[in-house]
Amino acid sequence: MSFTILGHNYIGGQRSGQGDVALYSVDATTGALFETPFLTATDKEVAAAVHAAEQAYPRYRATSSEERARFLDAIADEIDALGDDFLAAVARETALPATPRLAGERARTSGQMRLFAKVLRRGDFYGARIDTALPQRQPLPRPDIRQYKIGVGPVAVFGASNFPLAFSVAGGDTAAALAAGCPAVFKAHSGHLVTSELVADAIERAVKKTGMPAGTFNMIYGDRVGAQLVKSAGIQAVGFTGSLRGGRALCDMAAARPQPIPVFAEMSSINPIILLPEALKLRGDTIAKDLAGSVTVGVGQLCTSPGLLLGVRSPELTAFIEKLSAAFGGTTPATMLNSGGLTHYNGGVARLSQLPGVQVIATGGSSYTQAVPHLFKADAAQLFSKEAPLEEEVFGPATVVVELESREQLLDFAANMHGQLTATLQAELADLQGNQDLIALLEQKAGRLLLNGYPTGVEVCDAMVHGGPYPATSDARGTSVGTLAIERFLRPVCYQNYPDALLPVALQNANPLGLMRLVNGEQTRAVIA
Repeated sequence: MSFTILGHNYIGGQRSGQGDVALYSVDATTGALFETPFLTATDKEVAAAVHAAEQAYPRYRATSSEERARFLDAIADEIDALGDDFLAAVARETALPATPRLAGERARTSGQMRLFAKVLRRGDFYGARIDTALPQRQPLPRPDIRQYKIGVGPVAVFGASNFPLAFSVAGGDTAAALAAGCPAVFKAHSGHLVTSELVADAIERAVKKTGMPAGTFNMIYGDRVGAQLVKSAGIQAVGFTGSLRGGRALCDMAAARPQPIPVFAEMSSINPIILLPEALKLRGDTIAKDLAGSVTVGVGQLCTSPGLLLGVRSPELTAFIEKLSAAFGGTTPATMLNSGGLTHYNGGVARLSQLPGVQVIATGGSSYTQAVPHLFKADAAQLFSKEAPLEEEVFGPATVVVELESREQLLDFAANMHGQLTATLQAELADLQGNQDLIALLEQKAGRLLLNGYPTGVEVCDAMVHGGPYPATSDARGTSVGTLAIERFLRPVCYQNYPDALLPVALQNANPLGLMRLVNGEQTRAVIA
């Protein structure tokens, strides 16, 4: 395919370029600017995008689940049709390899759209609950009460820097919002503006092909438009993936609105890996090799990159650290997504290097222009410091290993550590049997518990949880990956004593959608007589 980049905002099915502040996309490897300026949305354009989503909401919410499923399938088809020149443009903006990384991420992006289409056809997202009237009950009859879930309204979605496709324009937050019946206003990430426009074009083609309302999808450019977007009265929820500072700022803005709204922000996680004794005895060398790969894959720019390795002092742990150091010594510097990311990474490495009791024990070479992998070793005292410096995320190919003095120290840390997206155990059966108390603590602290794996790799499926207690996310009840993500943008509505013909289809006696429903306390697909 060939494409033309316009650099204008997407508002209500039209392109708008009223602003005079230009952004330019940057070649992540050379620093050269792309030719086309992207015009920052003006205050009026931000308001117009929100208004377009508000206007689209009643019509879009009224579409059937099958109509929305066809829409998501159409988006997936359009994304799959984006060819090699598209992947080349994304690679130029991000320094990520076109194959297999970006080709795989394109497939993941279209795949999660199709997965949400399956959710819509399955119908369990409705959460239909029915308590029929019981006139014979004494002393008072019970009314007919029926509940299901609807989309909350227009959703603001912020693009992530590290996944230009899967957590961006047509990423998981957008897919979940559209599946829930919520129009989206997307704020494009400045790190991949060309990519964003090409994917937005794909969504707009799907809007037109399936007859969805104009304004179902909108996209705006600009580094400083986010605050106005979140404060706009028409926005009813926010999806965000990014830094703790940025996510917390959005949460505070949303809470301070006259009508507070939820912000579902994925923010910060060091994803600890706990190395238990039997596993080190049997597999220490293999774990060391695989861990070095997990820390450095994608130049460490993954939400679930392991930033902390913990074990109790032993000869096996000492040998493991030696093997891990050797593995890190075999890594090489690599280009990060953008110069800002490299600056933050180097700052994080410098901060760790200056902490008392922390030393660099291995690096992957040296470079001024690329991210150099770093392996640190830290005294346990820093782990238990009041400032918790080892729990501050360093976004890039670095990790810290800590030798603890005892299992009790390990339990103490687990009980007091920050909320995490993941916590991983490298363990054998005997390790697990002897550490049930540790596992119970980790369940309170992480959204996903892994056994004998590595957290870098998030499957898009029904059971996945990509969330966790603060500061991993702003709301531990949700996930930004997997089909449960739709729940963030739904709310329950109850109908009491409504005529059957006027009820939503999902609640009607005949059950025309064939849903599994909770009827008078029993799960059933049966028709209500």
